[in-house]
Amino acid sequence: MFSKETYISRRAELKRRVGSGLILFLGNDEVGMNYAANIYPFRQDSSFLYYFGLAYAGLNAIIDIDNDSEIIFGDELSIDDIVWTGTQPTLKEKASMVGIEKTRPYGDITLYLDNARKKGQKIHYLPTYRGQNQVKLQNYLGIYPGTEQPSVDLIRAIVDMRKCKTAEEIAEIEKACNVTADMHIEAIRATRPGIYEYEVVARLEAVAAAHGCRLSFPTIATIHGETLHNEDHFNLIKEDSMLLVDAGAETPMGYAGDMSSTICAGKRFSPQQKEIYDIQVAAHQAAVAALRPGVPFTEVYNLASGVIFDSLKALGITKGDTAEAVAAGAHAMFFQCGLGHMMGLDVHDMENLGEVYVGYDGKPKSTQFGRKSLRLGRPLEEGFVLTIEPGVYFIPELIDMWKAEKRFADFINYDELEKWRHFGGIRNEEDYLITADGARRLGKKIPLTTEEVEALR
Repeated sequence: MFSKETYISRRAELKRRVGSGLILFLGNDEVGMNYAANIYPFRQDSSFLYYFGLAYAGLNAIIDIDNDSEIIFGDELSIDDIVWTGTQPTLKEKASMVGIEKTRPYGDITLYLDNARKKGQKIHYLPTYRGQNQVKLQNYLGIYPGTEQPSVDLIRAIVDMRKCKTAEEIAEIEKACNVTADMHIEAIRATRPGIYEYEVVARLEAVAAAHGCRLSFPTIATIHGETLHNEDHFNLIKEDSMLLVDAGAETPMGYAGDMSSTICAGKRFSPQQKEIYDIQVAAHQAAVAALRPGVPFTEVYNLASGVIFDSLKALGITKGDTAEAVAAGAHAMFFQCGLGHMMGLDVHDMENLGEVYVGYDGKPKSTQFGRKSLRLGRPLEEGFVLTIEPGVYFIPELIDMWKAEKRFADFINYDELEKWRHFGGIRNEEDYLITADGARRLGKKIPLTTEEVEALR
């Protein structure tokens, strides 16, 4: 946890921004995997962590702006709880850690909210992403799943506060990024022909555990890099394989790292692999060089897309005017994902609050294939932490669909593209902090170029 003054200051600023009403924060509870007592590892809601800092299950909180009151709702451990899980600080002690004096039993929140509604107080709440919290809204406020109307004022206030990271947050994110880098370096060293993907996963995830971290998301480690979020780890790595690894560590305070590597299984990339890999690196480096405050991230995306499309011309795969092709969406044959996303207490920071608010400042997103996957489009600001992760992917099903439709025939040479249909996919990813005059990579450097990867093989 940060100092209690940090949380007191954050709550005071939130009250100032929202102005009036009552803010309901639903903490997360334990969730059973396959029966009630066999639970998933507990993870507190990130906005709850941001304002209250308490990574304990069974807590909710209210900030009653109108009555200048802040309350933590929870129950003390019973002797049965203590027998099985050990003791914890008391509810009063937990609240005191973050500068809150008032606590009440867990069940009292229903009565408190009932009284607020009778007084006509506006109750602000955030979008839910867990079924348990949808049930809470139904029980507390009579709001049935599917009928929620989260407070846009609250969402905007929280996004505005969380989007730019403070010095203490940046230091915590850097810890996560350093462990994440070590995970990828270990994966590069561990990868070899004749082993299974899960053997590499075991090595890289052990690095996170050895540093007291958990994973910031389920590890992707696949020889089928054309499947963007392939979490299956049962393929045999062969001599001509490339292993795409996307993995990150999360610190005990909940801050995330997120990096990707593409690794040759043998000691060297093949000439064909190197051709595409170098294109991805060129797009990556061009994007990094363009990062600075005031630049719309959509422009950085267009730049990276143009580098990929233009570079593929040398292989005879693409043709025509690059700017026109990118504007039309032809680049998405090879670059279907976004260029990057915000990162912090969530690996996709604040994603449950809505991309239109987090990544686009309330402005509508594009619906164009490929471009619609861009999670961040707003102008960059000092203090943003984000990923840079352009990719080059050859997806056979997409090739067949667009070829049959003769889509973008003025920009794509489908006869030449057929020669690459089983190539797979490449992605490399780093994490960056936007500074006053540019950007700074967070965490240790991981190998990026083919020469750097091969040096560790």
